[in-house]
Amino acid sequence: MRKLAFTRAREDRAPIIVTASAIHALDETGARPEAFLVFEDRVRRIGTLAECRDTAGTLSPMDPEVQDFGDAVIVPGFIDAHAHPLMLGQMMSWVDCGPERAGSIPEIVALLQEAAREIPAGRPIRGYGYEQRNLIEQRHPTRFELDEVATDREVYLMNASGHGGVVNSFTFDLHGVTKETPNPQGGEFFRDADGELTGELSDAACNVLTGLEGVKIGHHGPNFHLADEPEEHRRQLAAAQENFLAGGVTTIGDAQVSRREFDMYLRLADTDDLKVRVSMYLLSHLLDEAIEMGLHGQFGNEHLSFAGIKFYSDGTLGGWTAYFPDGYVGDPCRTGQLYHDPRDYTELIKKAHRVGLQTATHSQSPTALEMVIGAIEEALAERPDADARHRIEHCGLPTPEQIERMRVAGIYPVNQPQHHFNWGEGVEQAIGTPGERFNPLGEFERAGVPVTISSDAPVADPRPMEAIQAAASRVTRRGTQLGPDSLGVSVDTALRGHTISAARALGREDDLGSIEPGKRADFAVLDADPYRTPVEQLAAVSVLETWVGGAQVYTRDA
Repeated sequence: MRKLAFTRAREDRAPIIVTASAIHALDETGARPEAFLVFEDRVRRIGTLAECRDTAGTLSPMDPEVQDFGDAVIVPGFIDAHAHPLMLGQMMSWVDCGPERAGSIPEIVALLQEAAREIPAGRPIRGYGYEQRNLIEQRHPTRFELDEVATDREVYLMNASGHGGVVNSFTFDLHGVTKETPNPQGGEFFRDADGELTGELSDAACNVLTGLEGVKIGHHGPNFHLADEPEEHRRQLAAAQENFLAGGVTTIGDAQVSRREFDMYLRLADTDDLKVRVSMYLLSHLLDEAIEMGLHGQFGNEHLSFAGIKFYSDGTLGGWTAYFPDGYVGDPCRTGQLYHDPRDYTELIKKAHRVGLQTATHSQSPTALEMVIGAIEEALAERPDADARHRIEHCGLPTPEQIERMRVAGIYPVNQPQHHFNWGEGVEQAIGTPGERFNPLGEFERAGVPVTISSDAPVADPRPMEAIQAAASRVTRRGTQLGPDSLGVSVDTALRGHTISAARALGREDDLGSIEPGKRADFAVLDADPYRTPVEQLAAVSVLETWVGGAQVYTRDA
């Protein structure tokens, strides 16, 4: 039987006293201690250097080591409550076709052609990162344009949203997709005015890309579970882990776990190579199996744990598949989609809630959010629970009335400010003026709804300081002010949204999210103080070191 195995702090190791020019504990008191004491894998004392020395003497006969970070600044390890690590690792080996590398379709084709010359014959060519409204052409590429890359093997160009993209003609032929192929529930093979396949596909239609033995999730979410050899997946996940650590991230909420992801985490655990902490949300097509196995609450250890169930209500704003039944301003013929019939979805939420499972539902449009909030309200009415902590992922465009109902129901929105930072203008083009409210964090805070920040990596890079800048400034990468200042939050609120509030969203605030006695000694060492850095420069604040459980696991100089 495979057993979970993790490197743990050695009990014979001397206590460590950590000091720096500033330490932001981000506890309820706003403490900024001179030092804190680490013994084994936990914080044992915060306070003055002398107080930490005194406590160290009661814990170990060995003299404490003093780790002085000088002019650097320490914050708790960042918690990325919603990300897709294995997907990020895969894309790190794909062709980057994002806006910094390609601003037009011919430039994308050229990048893919260059890669095709290096990739062995027969292996698929995969690119990622384009956002159609960032391109000169203001549209998706077509399959015929990707045919210029290859006609004898698969070519897949994933949209920046992760909810689909474009394939070449060979891919459709390989999988038997024709103009007569019906759209699957929760997905679409897009067609032109004459009914011909354009090459674009979304969400559940991506099931065709995962291969005969690949993950099949039906209409329970976008299928980005593309298959590679297990050892390659293991390497990809390890590389993604290092990417998170470079951003100061010590804990991740994996927001779409299938057997593929679970197996890779176990493989890393087998060799003591799982450095970050992971809370897993199993995809909703596994709900019945989870209940049958008795997974009726959180379980695991400090590094790998089961947290809840991930659902989808609609698609993505970036890919124009979020559900707007009256059509998009930018394209009235598009409405997006709901993944489930509202009554079916409500029964799924109630089934999970009855056994005490936390749910986390992807939802963007007001119509889709209405379905989600209503379902949670019904579940709570049937079985009251003042601390269920049901989550809404992204929660892009809730109405003020919906925000108030979220407060009453104790719902936790989990937002990604880097989404509006990277393509806020595109959301306004898609749905008009209401798009300026995309990620209304300031409205959440004023209503008493928790503010939680994450990356959705690989949709955005796992760089918390960039997310904090976007949350505070509301200014996009292109310099557009997205809505009024009141939609933003303070730097303090944003920092807490990526640390202690994120820990609460994962149900792990008792041992993570702040620098306090008894909590895990997870922290990031920054080269500047976020509280003293101009908001527009926060993204440039660098992570010098990342520590997990009192051990250094990343250093910028390595």
